[in-house]
Amino acid sequence: MTHESLVDDGWAETLELLGGEELIAGSARETKAFLRPRGIRSASDLLRLTLAYCLGKVGMRGVVAWAAASGIADISDVALLGRLRNAGPWLQQLIGHLLKREEEAGLAKGRLIRILDATAVAKAGAHEKKNNGLWRMHCAFELERERFDFLEITDQSEAELIDRVPVVAGICAKIALAWLEICAFEVARANDVARHGDFGAGLPRAAE
Repeated sequence: MTHESLVDDGWAETLELLGGEELIAGSARETKAFLRPRGIRSASDLLRLTLAYCLGKVGMRGVVAWAAASGIADISDVALLGRLRNAGPWLQQLIGHLLKREEEAGLAKGRLIRILDATAVAKAGAHEKKNNGLWRMHCAFELERERFDFLEITDQSEAELIDRVPVVAGICAKIALAWLEICAFEVARANDVARHGDFGAGLPRAAE
C-alpha cells in the first residue's frame, strides 16, 4: 500500500480491494467503530484517516490538517484519537475478511504467505527513558503453519522495513503489503504508543 492508495482514483481501487464501501460500513456498524458522522462522514473516510495516520510521519495533527485541506473530514486531533482507539475490533474484522477471501480464492497456490509486523518495548532505566530508548521486535508470521518464521530484535536506530525479512522462493506478500499499516497501528494501540510508524515520508497529496 502506497500514499497514492489514499488519494483520487487510488482510494476507490483500495476500497474495492478491502471489500467495498458496503462491507466496510457494515462491519464498522457491527463493531460500533462508526455509528455517527461527527466530523467524519463515513466509515470509509475513517478507514482512510486510519491508514493515513499509519503511513505518515506527521502525527495526529498533521493527519487532521491533511483531511481538512483535502475535504475528507473536519475533526480535531483529540476526536480522531478517540475514534482510532475504538477501531481495534473493526480493523481485526476487516483483516479477517481479507484473509478469508484470499484463502477461498486459492490465490496462494502453494506460495508462502506472511504477515509482517514490528512492535516496540521501552528500555529499562531512567537514562533510556529520557532518551526514548526502545527494543524493536521485527516479525514474520507464516499463515498456513500458524507460526513465526522470522524474529529479529534491534534498538530504536533500526527502522521497520518490509525488506528486512529474508525473501524465499515463491513468497506471496500481497496480504502483508496491503495490511502492514493496520497491523502496525494495532500493535501501537495495544502498547499505548502515542504515535506509530515510519512507513512513509509524509501524507499523500492529490496530483495537481
